[in-house]
Amino acid sequence: MATQLAQIAAEAGVSVPTVSKVLNARADVSPTTRERVTAVLEQHGLAIRPRPRATTGLLDARIVNLDGAWAETVVRGAAAAARRHDKDLVLTVDPDPDDCDGWVRRALARGTDGLVSFVAVPSEDARRGLADSGVPLVVVDPLHRVPDGTMSISATNFQGAFDATNHLLALGHRRIATVTGPFDQDNAIARFAGFQAAMLQSGQPVDPGLVDRSGYGIPHGYDAMRALLDEADPPTAIFAASDDSALGAIRAIRERGLHVPDDISVIGFDDLPFSQWTDPPLTTIRQPLAEMGDAAVELLIRIRAGLAPTAHTELSTRLIVRSSTARLG
Repeated sequence: MATQLAQIAAEAGVSVPTVSKVLNARADVSPTTRERVTAVLEQHGLAIRPRPRATTGLLDARIVNLDGAWAETVVRGAAAAARRHDKDLVLTVDPDPDDCDGWVRRALARGTDGLVSFVAVPSEDARRGLADSGVPLVVVDPLHRVPDGTMSISATNFQGAFDATNHLLALGHRRIATVTGPFDQDNAIARFAGFQAAMLQSGQPVDPGLVDRSGYGIPHGYDAMRALLDEADPPTAIFAASDDSALGAIRAIRERGLHVPDDISVIGFDDLPFSQWTDPPLTTIRQPLAEMGDAAVELLIRIRAGLAPTAHTELSTRLIVRSSTARLG
């Protein structure tokens, strides 16, 4: 793209920054220069990006529910960033996990400086309406791979799961179970892939009997752990792909008269606020939830300022070692 802009600048007899200003519909270009650069851009098959609407001072965010610590934390991060930029964050709580087109239509009708969708991706028609209106959209932790041209923020799910599993392997565990998220979600697939990669890299086969694909949540972790403990050769450690699942697993372990980590080590994923207060405190992978919400708003601000954004950003996870994991034996 940089080479193409340089060629266009040479043909139009202007600088590359001037071409960028015209391409992004910036106002600080003379009409004569704009007309000349636009003609060259069209010859190269490049369209002028829609000029953003007048600033409203509002940013819109949509989330499916606020029932858990995950939702509260990411929203808090977005709200803090909006406040830092003197914007008001309009939060919509909508129980439909997929259909967010009505939310897009209402925001456009009222006026907004940008949209943050947690998890859900608006339809192609809704995204086209946003593009035509010059209103940016960022999707945080999308359930599914986002279409080309859609901005998104997520965490390094694969690396986090890889680090979690390697932590258990370094403690001498080999019979390691995992409770995954639902396999229709990209983050769950990535976390399971990280688990598999760590096991295979260490020369340990992944026992299908130690893999539970039921989903995220305390009930899922509880039921999965009960079933895993019924195995003829139960695991000595478990990687739960969410802190909620880990909490459910710990409950099931205790009900069998076993102890964490003396009998079974447990590691989670998220580092939700309660994780440091569980008994024992939970070893987990810290997902930068507040930072993801914050980064989404910062990306909207950058786009509104005419700066070229990165299409997809992954924020780093980090291993947090507490007392729920221990060396085998």
